[in-house]
Amino acid sequence: MQRHYEVMFIVRPDLTEEDLEKLTATLQTHATNAGATIQNMEKMGKRRLAYDVKKFQDGLYVLLTLIADGKAIHELERRLRVTEPVIKFITVRMDEEHQRLEKIRKIRAAHARRPPAEAPATAETESPAVNA
Repeated sequence: MQRHYEVMFIVRPDLTEEDLEKLTATLQTHATNAGATIQNMEKMGKRRLAYDVKKFQDGLYVLLTLIADGKAIHELERRLRVTEPVIKFITVRMDEEHQRLEKIRKIRAAHARRPPAEAPATAETESPAVNA
């Protein structure tokens, strides 16, 4: 079953730009060979870590968005675990979030298609004042 995933990984801050390009290209190749479809690869730049990870205070963040099955994700995580420049990673399944957002869009679209409700009649418009 193909699902949407986001894989965020943090790379050592002392890695050069060419090495980072090579690393991301290698990981994309491994993911596609495992059966995943890469949707987006976003380099988010160097950021301060909340706590020291392997004696690093900063890291280069990379976000990989893909569609894959469980076996492909397992293989990608295995590759991330053994890749020395990667100091931390997390994989999040996003298909439930996509379903929730799609449901909200449908509800909003249904509300937008409805004709606007007529204003309730006031006492002045229902019966004119009668002078006796």
